[in-house]
Amino acid sequence: MNVDITFLPSGRSASVRAGTTVLDAARKAGVPIRTRCDGKAACLMCKVTTASGQGLSPLSDNERRKLAGLEGQGTRLACQTKVTGKAVVEVPEDPLRAAVRRQLMRQAEEDELW
Repeated sequence: MNVDITFLPSGRSASVRAGTTVLDAARKAGVPIRTRCDGKAACLMCKVTTASGQGLSPLSDNERRKLAGLEGQGTRLACQTKVTGKAVVEVPEDPLRAAVRRQLMRQAEEDELW
């Protein structure tokens, strides 16, 4: 059975088999999610958020331990969370891209002064 998952803020979607990890679904949708451990829950870089948690597997004990309290804020590990139904997940902006974007905004503001 295939289920749909949508990634924000890009709005990209993928239809994946139920039980596919969010990380693999993101790769199929062409949405980059940072990871170093290739899905082994060792690097904790693949954090994503979900407002409702609907359409996603329940937290495993391992994931709960790794998140250490962040799960209450809707944070999940993309490598450990499985898609079980229609889901919407928010992927945070890559830190390097965020730094470049902030610098470009500062530069644009300075250019307006001249």
